[in-house]
Amino acid sequence: MRVALISSEVVPFSKTGGLADVCGALPKAWVGLGHEVVVLTPLYGSIDHNRFKIEKRKAGETAVWMSEAIPGVRTYFIENNLYYDRQGLYGTTAGDYSDNAERFTFFARSALALLKQLGFVPDVIHGHDWQSGLIPAYLRTLYRGDAFYRETKAVFTIHNLAYQGRFPQTAFHLTGLPEQAFTPEGVEYYGEVNFLKAGLVYADVLTTVSPRYAEEIQTPDFGCGLEGVLRHRREDLFGLLNGIDYSEWNPECDPFLPAKFSSRSLAGKAEAKRTLQEEKGLSTEGRAPLVGMISRLADQKGFDLLAHALGPILSLGVQFILLGSGDQKYHDLLAKLQADHPDRVSLTLGFNDPLAHRIYAGSDLFLMPSRYEPCGLGQMIALKYGTIPVVRETGGLADTIRDVDRDSKGNGFSFLAYEAKALIEALSRAVQAYHQRETWALLVQRAMACDFSWEASARQYLRIFERAKEQ
Repeated sequence: MRVALISSEVVPFSKTGGLADVCGALPKAWVGLGHEVVVLTPLYGSIDHNRFKIEKRKAGETAVWMSEAIPGVRTYFIENNLYYDRQGLYGTTAGDYSDNAERFTFFARSALALLKQLGFVPDVIHGHDWQSGLIPAYLRTLYRGDAFYRETKAVFTIHNLAYQGRFPQTAFHLTGLPEQAFTPEGVEYYGEVNFLKAGLVYADVLTTVSPRYAEEIQTPDFGCGLEGVLRHRREDLFGLLNGIDYSEWNPECDPFLPAKFSSRSLAGKAEAKRTLQEEKGLSTEGRAPLVGMISRLADQKGFDLLAHALGPILSLGVQFILLGSGDQKYHDLLAKLQADHPDRVSLTLGFNDPLAHRIYAGSDLFLMPSRYEPCGLGQMIALKYGTIPVVRETGGLADTIRDVDRDSKGNGFSFLAYEAKALIEALSRAVQAYHQRETWALLVQRAMACDFSWEASARQYLRIFERAKEQ
C-alpha cells in the first residue's frame, strides 16, 4: 500500500506534543511491514538541516527539500519562509499566529500539489488534526475530477478535539473551496470556518487515538461542540490506541540514564532515582517515593485539581518533580511550593528531553490527573521504566491503566471523579503500596512487561486503510 502521511509536526523534525511522536513513529512501522510511505510537513525555521541531512532533490521540473532521517521513509517539506520561518509552529506565548488560516490552507494545498509533482499516487492520504483538515475537503471538491487522485481515500485522525482551527468567515475565501462548502453540512460552524470539521465531514474514515476517547467525543462533555457531527459519522469513526517507540524509550539502552536497567535487574533504577534527586537538589535521605510529572501546565492536564491537592499530597511523605510549562498561574504556584520545600519539590520550566528520560526512569510514581486525555503517551513510557502511573480514568488513560486494587493484573492506580479528594485518595493508595516492598517489586515487574509498541497500532491503521479503500 502507498500511504502519504500529512502532518504539521513530525518527530524528529518538529514537535509541540504527542502528535509529532505519532507521525514520526507510524511511517517507520508501516515501512517495516512492507508498505511505501512518504511524509509531508512544513519546513519550519527551527528545523536543523545539517542534523537531519535535509537536501534539495528533483521533483518533476522543480526541486524540493527532502530527508530520510526517519529510516526507510522519504519526508518532504513544504517551504514558505513567510509562513514557517518563525519562533513557534502555531504561535508564541502571546497566542496563536493571526494568519494561521492562511498558513495551513497553503500547507494543505501545497501538499496535494507536491504529491502530483512527485508522481506519488497514494492509496490513502492520512491527515492529522485541524492543520490538515482541509485536505479531505479538497479531495472531495477541487480534486474530485482529477484522475491522479481518482482512487485515493482520505483517512483523518483526531488527536485532540479541543483544537479545531476555527477562523472568521472572512477566511473562507482563502481556502478556495466552492461556496456550497460553507454550510452546516460542510466547513461552516456557527458562522466561522472550522478546519477540523472539514476533516470530520469530508474524510472517508475517521480515527482517534484511543477507543475510550472515540466514545467520549460523541458526548456533550467531550465533543467540544462537534459531538453531533461525530455521532452522525459514528459508523466511520474508530479509536486506535497510540503506541510508543521502544527504540527511544527503553531503560535497557537509554543513553540519558546514569545506569541501564531492566525488569530482571533493577539496581540501575535505584541509581537513576538517587542521581535525579542529587541533580535537582532533593533529599536522598530515607525512602520517600518520588512522584514525577512531565506535562503542559493547564487545566486540561488536571492542574486545577493539583492546585488544591498539593498540600495533602506532600503530607503523604512524597517528593515531587515536574518538568513542563504552561499557564503562568501554575508556574507561580509551583515555584512557591518549590521555594517552601526545596528538598522535596523540584520544578523545571520548559522542555528538556534528557531530563524527561531521567524523570521517567528515576521516579517511583508518575502522575497524570487529566480532565481529559485523548491517548496519553506518558503513562505508557512510565510503565516501561517501572514507574507506576497514577491517572484519572479517562480517554487513553482508562484504556491503558488498570487499577491494582480492582484488577489482579493491574498496572497502576486510577480515580474516576474529577475531584481533588479522589486524586489524593488514589495517590495515597499508591504510596501505601510503595512501602510494601515485595508487593511493589511485583508491580514494577508487571508494569515493565506491558507492551504498547507501535506494530499493533500500525497494523490496525492498515486495516482501517483497507476499509477506506473498499468504500
